[in-house]
Amino acid sequence: MSIGRLPEREQRILEEMERALRRDRRFQRRLRRLSRSGHSGRPGRLARAGRRPTMSRRVFRTPGPWAVALLLAVSVALMVSGITTSEPGVLWAFAAVWPLTLYAAFWLLCRRTER
Repeated sequence: MSIGRLPEREQRILEEMERALRRDRRFQRRLRRLSRSGHSGRPGRLARAGRRPTMSRRVFRTPGPWAVALLLAVSVALMVSGITTSEPGVLWAFAAVWPLTLYAAFWLLCRRTER
């Protein structure tokens, strides 16, 4: 990869993109709000800057240890009953709950190690 100047065509495309972004008032407002609030560049902060999440968003975004434990217990119960009964409904329920359990556990682990 070269460090030199971009080719003419790519330079024009880049300038057009910059012009379009400068004309976008909503984007400029978000950038100003972000720079005023002093947020670091964490992914996803730009879209939520200055907006307080509602209770439902807060609950689903940050699962607590009790929620993860409950999801894990439900997942294990569904897995055991699915293995013993081989009922399609139970297997589908496990297939729906298990990814949520993994997501919540991973999110909780990330949040714990971030501190």
